[in-house]
Amino acid sequence: MSVTRQTHQQSSTRPGLAGSMETMRRTLERPLTSYYLLLGGATMLLAIGLMMVLSASSVYSYRVHDSSYYIFFKQLTWVAIGLPAAWLASRINRRLLRVLAWPTVLVAVVLLALTQTGLGFAVNGNRNWLALGPLTVQPSEIAKLSIILWSADVYAKKERLLGNPWHALIPVAPVVAMISVLVVFQHDLGTALVLFAILLGMLWVVGMPARLFGIAFSLVGVVAFYLAASNAERRNRLTSFIDPFKDFQGAGWQAGHGLLGMSSGGIFGKGLSASQQKWGNLPEAHTDFIFAVLGEELGLIGTLLVLALFGAIAFAAIRLAINTTDPFVRYVTAGVTIWLMSQMIINIGMVLALLPVIGIPLPLVSYGGSALVPSLVALGLLVGFARAEPEAAEALRARRGERRTSRGGKHPAKGAFPGAISAGSARSRRS
Repeated sequence: MSVTRQTHQQSSTRPGLAGSMETMRRTLERPLTSYYLLLGGATMLLAIGLMMVLSASSVYSYRVHDSSYYIFFKQLTWVAIGLPAAWLASRINRRLLRVLAWPTVLVAVVLLALTQTGLGFAVNGNRNWLALGPLTVQPSEIAKLSIILWSADVYAKKERLLGNPWHALIPVAPVVAMISVLVVFQHDLGTALVLFAILLGMLWVVGMPARLFGIAFSLVGVVAFYLAASNAERRNRLTSFIDPFKDFQGAGWQAGHGLLGMSSGGIFGKGLSASQQKWGNLPEAHTDFIFAVLGEELGLIGTLLVLALFGAIAFAAIRLAINTTDPFVRYVTAGVTIWLMSQMIINIGMVLALLPVIGIPLPLVSYGGSALVPSLVALGLLVGFARAEPEAAEALRARRGERRTSRGGKHPAKGAFPGAISAGSARSRRS
């Protein structure tokens, strides 16, 4: 009797699980899946970022600026600039975008060079900031997006020649290497590594042979080790991240307090604004180490939510890159995905003491307009690409038509347009 009951329970469970998996598969295959995942994931990460910037910066803002909301309002201002810029990017003509890709690289190079003049200034030992009147910008953040757009245009033009490794390397690799050298001169090794990751990712997408990646990793590894070992501050970061508590009062202070914040959050966290590390123990709590404050206040659940949102964006972007027939869209989408995901991995690895502290912000979450606005523009481009896909565009037109019909309260007469309503309804259900 018990064996029969157990067999019946298993047979009733399997169809339910199979049905759920089939429903999920159909949902992910809908034409608008990439569009909604990109839009929803970016919006939720931006909301979490504003919430965490307000919490993580409140003590520092009050101590330095006599207002707990000073940094939060600055971040809100950057969001107010970035959202319209993302909206415009989602609607920009692709031909115009490809034309603009070339001057944006030149502008990025000029701005990077200007940081070595009187207009540039250093923050935390890195001379990677530029003062343009009342506005201060970090040109290396602009360079990330400009490199992706420019290299995507180059590869789209050379689509039929990319089977030859030399066509894949030239001129993209030398130009990216030159820009990376300018970033290294600013003592910003973290951003240089992100640029290197973008280059390698783009070369992998265009089909470079695997042996060349091994050579590239070896060369860059040697150069990165030399640059880290030749500077006392970077050398201390390199040697202390493995065991931050060995030199807790010195080089391991930031990484150690980041780990303390993450570990003290538990599963559900201490609650919003209840972080103890932000009271001066954790440097850069609202910028590079905001993930530690997030883990302390929102716990494991909050950190997994952030990872899931980044995963949703990556899934949607990869799906878009695979399904598109436009090579320019494919390369831009791949480049933006590599940029944001590699930066996210480096930042979280840094907070978890899996990587040295190299000053990389968490995309869409950390404070900083120079990083936030280019990221929003990049995601706006991806949202526009996803919305312009033929099936997605058709599904959106069908939905707009249904809304206009429902608002007007008028329906076509029977037989006037045979099959029009049923076809539109079927497309709506599929979307």
